[in-house]
Order: sequence, then structure tokens, then C-alpha cells
Amino acid sequence: MHSPHDPYVRVRGAREHNLQDVHVDIPRDTLTVFTGVSGSGKSSLAFGTIYAEAQRRYFESVAPYARRLIHQVGAPAVGEITGLPPAVSLEQRRSAPGARSSVGTVTTLSNSLRMLYSRAGDYPAGAERLDSDAFSPNTAAGACPECHGLGRIHRTDEELLVPDPSRSIRDGAIAAWPGAWQGKNLRDVLDALGYDVDRPWRELDAKDREWILFTDEQPVVTVHPVRDAGRIQRPYQGTYMSARRYVLHTFADTKSRTLRAKAERFLTSVPCPACGGSRLRPEAMAVTFAGRTIAELAALPLSDLANALSAAGAGGEETARVLTGDLLARIGTVTELGLGYLSLDRTAPTLSSGELQRLRLATQLRSGLFGVVYVLDEPSAGLHPADTESLLAVLGRLKEAGNSVFVVEHQMDVVRRADWLVDVGPLAGEHGGRVLHSGPPEGLAEVPESATRRFLFREGDEPSAVREPRRPSGWLRLSGVERHNVRGVDAAFPLGVFTAVTGVSGSGKSTLVGQVLAGVLADRQSGEEAGAGVQYCASATGLEAVDRLVQVDQKPIGRTPRSNLATYTGLFDTVRKLFARTRTARERGYTAGRFSFNVSGGRCETCQGEGFVSVELLFLPSTYAPCPDCHGARYNPETLDITLRGLTIAQVLDLTVESAASFFAGTPAAERALTTLLDVGLGYLRLGQPATELSGGEAQRIKLASELQRTRRGHTLYLLDEPTTGLHPADVEVLMRQLHGLVDAGSTVVVVEHDMAVVAGADQVIDLGPGGGDRGGRIVATGTPEEVARAAGSRTAPYLAKALRR
Repeated sequence: MHSPHDPYVRVRGAREHNLQDVHVDIPRDTLTVFTGVSGSGKSSLAFGTIYAEAQRRYFESVAPYARRLIHQVGAPAVGEITGLPPAVSLEQRRSAPGARSSVGTVTTLSNSLRMLYSRAGDYPAGAERLDSDAFSPNTAAGACPECHGLGRIHRTDEELLVPDPSRSIRDGAIAAWPGAWQGKNLRDVLDALGYDVDRPWRELDAKDREWILFTDEQPVVTVHPVRDAGRIQRPYQGTYMSARRYVLHTFADTKSRTLRAKAERFLTSVPCPACGGSRLRPEAMAVTFAGRTIAELAALPLSDLANALSAAGAGGEETARVLTGDLLARIGTVTELGLGYLSLDRTAPTLSSGELQRLRLATQLRSGLFGVVYVLDEPSAGLHPADTESLLAVLGRLKEAGNSVFVVEHQMDVVRRADWLVDVGPLAGEHGGRVLHSGPPEGLAEVPESATRRFLFREGDEPSAVREPRRPSGWLRLSGVERHNVRGVDAAFPLGVFTAVTGVSGSGKSTLVGQVLAGVLADRQSGEEAGAGVQYCASATGLEAVDRLVQVDQKPIGRTPRSNLATYTGLFDTVRKLFARTRTARERGYTAGRFSFNVSGGRCETCQGEGFVSVELLFLPSTYAPCPDCHGARYNPETLDITLRGLTIAQVLDLTVESAASFFAGTPAAERALTTLLDVGLGYLRLGQPATELSGGEAQRIKLASELQRTRRGHTLYLLDEPTTGLHPADVEVLMRQLHGLVDAGSTVVVVEHDMAVVAGADQVIDLGPGGGDRGGRIVATGTPEEVARAAGSRTAPYLAKALRR
């Protein structure tokens, strides 16, 4: 029995996911780092066990009625945890933030600024005092009614809708209209309304062209279709919809990404004429503070905003002094993390993952909590080494304030600064799940089976053979790039080599590579003349040398448990066909569809192929139990009668990639997919592992494996945005072997990267900066890693030089 003042969090019998009955003691009031290869079980211990148990205990203290209103997680699989304080989690959110989310909403600074204007703003004579909601573009009380608080509206014109006026309507002059039957229907309705659909568009009367494209009327007429291929088609009532109405309706309402992208080609985005882009109603814009509207203050960089508020609040009334003082303190924590260049109105989708992570961390730092456990998920993810310094200072302040900081981390500079290290492994999946070391970091030197050890101490490392940088086979040049903070930049990307694009967070790397370069190449592939990429740069040359573009990001491979490793890679199609070819399946007339758990027929109907059912417990969190009929197998008994070499379809889905590679040896279609998954280090994943259980790094490697198994034709350019995020250094080595293998096979690889070990091994480096936001967006240095490491004015250079010395 431990004392109530026991200074340790003691975990006994942790069995969550792959943890193997783990016992571990972790001291409180320390910076503790959890390390291990991807899939080793470190997140299962830190988040799935320790944080989940702290959250469960908190919910136990909440009134039963209120408990029903909160989304709760079930109890973790653990014997006992003692000495556990309340916990706060700061996980990486991989979902893309919405267009209405901004720096102000992420940090809650917008709330304080709106309160300042509501309570201490200068109102026009006779104007009523407004509630703080009236200063928010995200509420009905504040949003401009014309643009609904978005600040921009979508418009179209005749040139966009009809790119070739020499065509007739019947020949497809109105490019914005849908294809197939829908487009034919609109042409037939126009014909029935008396318009000439066979004359060239330019010869039609201007008044008729205006009505056809822009009318808001929706007349209904009887259409008498022309007999087609001998089929009798009866008259029907057809409704007309103008080209503009169709495009706007599709853009706003369609669930199809393809249809939405097509509609977007016929629209231009312009500042709202009613609010001028401020997103607010006129009455809110009439209120000022320090001579500025709330939109003007929200557009200032945070460092400039702090100066403006300091000057205005110094001699003002008590209300203004209190509110500006609160704002200045909150802004201070954000600027301390190096984000003073951001403005409150900067939309969240334009932020890098590193910027978003630090904004959330700044919010937690300001909360002033004491005596809690902060559990953080790779806070250095997406951070340049220069930004990691400020992150470490903030983590130190959280600890000094009387908190425990538990961090899941791969960045060795963070690991070296830890007070306590918990190393999980030795490998991933069923080959991991054990605590190899729990103690001060230097103690890991005595654990030879640890995969982390050699990277932490760099003991006995053989100096790697210096590889001659590859020579470019050509150049892809972009000139006059204008997008976000990248202004007037000329960039040259070498072909046939491995290029790393570096720079501090917010310097413009993802803008240049992920938006402009990718957009230009995507436009060329789709045959678009002025698509997403071309509109952001004056000219692009060398595109003809690239036959194919492949972008690999860290977005989930699926949003529901029905999507899994096997379905995403196409392996499941092969498996189902193999089962359908068995003698018993053929005798019963079972097709490959019978072996899908997503459609009725072969699946268990009690759980709809999920394998589990939700059990409502009223005042307790809903829990999931194995389906009472299929016991988690997902299929009905008749389907499970069919076996392939002794295994049912459910048992095959439960195999790891490693086991499946042996099982399917001799089946080329399956071998190809499994071999590429093994090559990128994912042998520990189960074939049926739900997409929702995969990390961003695992999702990215699955996508890369899917690309690797395809037959490569022509010159392919691979674009990867921070491919090493969430990867242990040992996993990074595996990934880099694959990427360099692609270059050796004749492809081009461009990565946006912060890992200096990866950058040091590149053929060419393009360094952006020198800072973030308005202080960045320029190419500071370019050349081989050795040349960039010597570049004056580059914040990357000293860290790259250090990596090269290693």
C-alpha cells in the first residue's frame, strides 16, 4: 500500500493494445519522455492508459446526469494506477481545421478582444452598446449577411462559364454544366423554351446569353425528347437551372470532392462588397478602440497588436486596463513560442501543423493549472530545430509551475533534456509492448536491446560513407510565386535527385511545395490552363519532363473503422477473390462480394459487419462489446465455413503483415502489396486494423507503400510534407532507404523536412526564411547540404552543420 504522498505514478498490469502486462513507476513533477519505435506501445501507455484512467476518474466525480452529456472513453485495460493526479491531454489533431477557425479562435484571444470592444469600445453617438457576440463573424448576431461571415463571396462570369464561344450550346459551349443526362436535360429544356441551341454562342443575342447563364428563374416546361437509338422516350416535365445557379449550388451543397473541384474552376473568390472582407455587420464595424476597428486590430501581427494595446490601455479607464492587461498576458505566451508574426484573423487551414501545436500549447500555458499531469503527443512535430528551443523552455515552465509533464516524443534533443525516460519496445506490435527502461536518460546506455539507445548516445556509430550528391537531370523552375507569405519568389527544383525544403515553421515551405509546385503539376496533368497552381506563379518551365505527380501526406486513410489497411491497399480485393475461388465457395455460388463485411450477404447482420455492438449504460459511458452472434468475427457462420489453407476470412484479417507475407507466399498480387508494407516498416500492423487506430506517420507510410506497388511508367515526382513526423529515428532510416531507392530508380523526390539527419543526406537543399510569416517567404540559401550549412543568415545552417559533423 503506497502512501497518499507517494511521489510516483505507479502503473500495474497495463494491457492496453499491445502492452504486455506492464508495471512501471514514473516520478511526478518531472519532464518524463516516452520513447520507442512507431507501434511499440508508448502512446498506449501514456495516452491509452495513464491519461485515459485520469479522465475516467474525473468523470466519476461528475454528477451522473451531466456525465451523460460528455463524450467519455471506456476504462483502460490496466490492473491499478496509484498516485495519479488530474491530467490534461494535448494530442495532435490530424483533422483539418475549418475555414472559420483562426488564430484567434484556437487561442481564445478573439473572445477577449470582442469583450474589449463590447465593454470599452468607442461607440458612435446614440448607438446601442453591443454584446460581444456582435463582434464575432461566427455568430448570427455578428456575421455579415451578404457573405455569412466568411469575408469573401464567389462570383462567376461569361468567360469562365463559356471558354469557347465558337461552340453551340448543343456542342458543349457552357462548360460549367454537368455531363451525361443532366447536361442533355438542360439543353433539351432550353430548346423547349425556344432558344437556339445549335448556333455558335457568340452569335446569340446578348440578352439571351445573359438569361441563359445568370437567371434566377427556374421555369418548368414539357420536354419531348428526340428518339435515341430506337428507344421510345416519353415527354417529361423539365426544370431549367442557369449555369451560375448550378455552379453555386454544386459548390455549396455537393458531398463529392470531384464535383466541388470542378465547380470551383468556374468561380472566382472576391472580397465581400458589403463588408469589404471584414466579415462583420456595419454596426460592429462602427465601434473603435484606439482609433481602430476590431477587424483592423485582428489583422495586425500579434507583436504589433501587443504594442497597440499597451499604448491604448495605459491611460484608459479601469475596464480597458483590465481587459488589455489580460490580452497582453495571453499574447505574451504566444509570442514567447515564436509566433508573434501571426495575426488573429489568420485562418487555421493556412497554418502549419507546428504552428497549430504551439498555439494550443500557449493556451495551456496561460491556464495556470497546478499539480496536474500534462500528457503531450510529440509537441516537436512539425518544428524546426530553432523552434524546438522555445518549446523546451515552455515545457520547463509548465514543470516549474508544479506540474508533471509526460511527453511522447521522437526528437532526440527533447529526449536528452528529460528528467526521466520511459523506453518502450523493443520493436513494434506484438514484438513490443514492454518497458525496457524507466529511469534517468543516461541509464538507457545499459539497455542493449533498445532501438532508441544508439540515436540518443551515438555510441560506436560508424561514420557513414560519404555519398556523392546526384547530378540533376533537369530543372523545374517557378518564377514570380505569389501565395500567402511567399512573395515574388523564383524557385528551381532539380529533377532526378532528392531535394529537402527547409526553414522555420511558417516560413512558406508547405505553401511553395504543397500548394504552388503541386498545383502547377496537377494543372498540367489534368490539362487545366489556369488551375490552383498556375494562378499563384507567373510562369513555370520544365513541366514536360514530369510524367506523373504523387503527393503523400499524413491525412487519415479513412475516417471510420470500416476502412483498414487491407481495403486501402487493395489487398482485400485479392484476398476475397482467393476465398471465392475455393472449392466450397464455388459449390455454394459465393462470389468475392460475399466476403466483404461492408455489404449484406456474408457479413453478420447483428453488428452490420462491425464486429462489436454498442452497449448503452445510461449514467456510465457507452461501452463496446464483441457482437453476441459473431463474437467479433464480422461474418455470419455460412461465410466462416469457407477456409483458405485452414484460415477463415476473419482469421486472415487478424494476421499481421509479417505473418500474412508468409501465408500468401506464392500469390503475386498479395505478395507485392505485403512486400512494400514490410519495406516501409509496417510489418507489425494487422491487415484488418481500422484506419482510426493508425497514426499520421503510419497512414503516410501506407500511402507510400500503395504507390510503391504500382508499376512505374515515366518520370514520377514524389512530394512529401514532413514524412518523418511521428517516426522514431530507426523508422526514419527505413523510410529514407525507400525514398532514396525511388530516386535511384529514376524518380524525383521533394520533401518538406525539419529532421536535419534527413536534410544532411539530401542531394539539394532549398532553405526558406529567414523567419516565419511576413519575416519569411524568401529563399535564403540553396545548394548541396554542405553549401547551405555555410550560408550566412540561414537559421537552418548551424543545425545542418551539426548534423553533417555527426
